[in-house]
Amino acid sequence: MQPPDDTERLTERLDRLLPQTQCGQCGYAGCRPYAEAMALGEAETDRCPPGGDAGALALALALGTRPVPFDRRRGDCNPGLVALVIEEDCIGCTKCIQACPVDAIIGGAKHMHTVLASLCTGCELCVPACPVDCIDMMSGDRPLELRIRSEG
Repeated sequence: MQPPDDTERLTERLDRLLPQTQCGQCGYAGCRPYAEAMALGEAETDRCPPGGDAGALALALALGTRPVPFDRRRGDCNPGLVALVIEEDCIGCTKCIQACPVDAIIGGAKHMHTVLASLCTGCELCVPACPVDCIDMMSGDRPLELRIRSEG
């Protein structure tokens, strides 16, 4: 077995610094491809909204480049959010399951779905996928409570 080269080691280090949301907001298919692009000098350190400014700083320090804040045009930094399916509104279409890059949503076709909060990265990709708007993003810092819809 060959020892890893410098690019591979750097990719590993950068990937460990990324939040592993696999959201694609950086323009890459996930955290690992983004880490590879940075290691090869093909991407800047400011492309990860889930990592926020602290993540951009950590990536710049690892690469020995000038730190810059994350690019807010790519999205917001919302640490600690997890998805919550409003059970009484879920129609069981499975579109949220298909959109989840980390398999944090479980359920069967035509049955209610639920989010495994411990696996949810808060990427929010399930929200626009839901045709009945039954997914809310909630703070993971407090117990999740079913909300009562105040809209008509």
